[in-house]
Amino acid sequence: MKIISYNVNGIRAALKKGLIGWLKATDADVVCFQETKAQPEQIDDSIFEAIGYKYCYWYSAEKKGYSSVGILTRVEPQHVEYGTGIDYMDLEGRNLRLDFEDISVMSLYLPSGTNDHRLSYKFTYMDDFKIYIEDLKRKIPNLVICGDYNICHEAIDIHDPVRLKTVSGFLPAEREWLSKFLNESGFTDSFRKMNTDVVQYSWWSYRANARQNNKGWRLDYLLVSKEIEDRIYRSVILPEAKHSDHCPVLLELK
Repeated sequence: MKIISYNVNGIRAALKKGLIGWLKATDADVVCFQETKAQPEQIDDSIFEAIGYKYCYWYSAEKKGYSSVGILTRVEPQHVEYGTGIDYMDLEGRNLRLDFEDISVMSLYLPSGTNDHRLSYKFTYMDDFKIYIEDLKRKIPNLVICGDYNICHEAIDIHDPVRLKTVSGFLPAEREWLSKFLNESGFTDSFRKMNTDVVQYSWWSYRANARQNNKGWRLDYLLVSKEIEDRIYRSVILPEAKHSDHCPVLLELK
């Protein structure tokens, strides 16, 4: 099973930059999008159906042009779960889950902490999300949570860990939460498991030629529940894809 996670920073903009051709060539089984910034009626599913993704699911924020996630799949899921059932989360369209026969795949777009209000919101979201997932895992242990977590976990995951230690996305409390989520909630960072010492990023600012100079952050993760971590075959970052300020990340499971 080949799974891609991609924050496209606007699905309609990414389509204009050649996203369909790239998806066709990459040939994943499941594609999780974040930050689609579109309502379902603004997306033409037939474009994706034409390259084999017969089943397209979108979960959008109440606010138009904001946040929102989606999942494409070649195989029909047994169940589709829109949101978490937690009102303030679901208003922003940040969680979508497909349940297959022996595995469930979630697309997650964790909030960013762009100011004091949003940082407080982010921490509340993270705490409630952790509780939600721990409860969900009792019913669905084989879970892959794909997405933009808006957190760099370790110093290796960010280009300037000293200067950026006071910036949201690399705050000690955010990093500690991700450590607890991995250890206490029972998940494996698939990329780091397979690439222990590799320095690679998945997001670059549009400012100051950050991408050309590789001054990036690793914000996008494919977290695999411990119950199925032995099925991880390959986990890589794909920086050659340039349809967004993020690049996609890819996971292959046995």
